[in-house]
Amino acid sequence: MTFDSYEEFWPYYVAMHSRAATRWVHLTGTLTGLAVTAYGLARGRRRYLAALPLIGYGTAWPAHFLIEGNNPATFGHPAWSLRGDARMIRMMLAGRDAELDEIARKWLAGNR
Repeated sequence: MTFDSYEEFWPYYVAMHSRAATRWVHLTGTLTGLAVTAYGLARGRRRYLAALPLIGYGTAWPAHFLIEGNNPATFGHPAWSLRGDARMIRMMLAGRDAELDEIARKWLAGNR
C-alpha cells in the first residue's frame, strides 16, 4: 500500500498489529533489545549495538507471520514503521492498548 503521510500510515500500521499478542511481542522484543544495547554500551562493548535490531526484529517479524498472518509493515515502509513502533509502545506503556484495538478495528472495517 502507498501512503501520502505518516498520519495516513498510522492506522494501517496499528491494523497490522491488530492482535494484542503481536503488540506485546513487539514491546517485549524492543525493550529487551534496548536493555541489552544499554548494558553493552555501559560496559564499553560496541558490538552490543547490534542487539536492538536483532532482538527487536527477531521477535517482531515471527509474530507477524505466526500471530497476525501478515507481512511486517517494515518491509514496505521502514522509517514510518520504526516511528509507528515507538508510538505504539509508548501508548501501551501508558495503558492505552484498548485505544490501539479500536484504531485497528476501524481501519480493518473500512479496508477489508
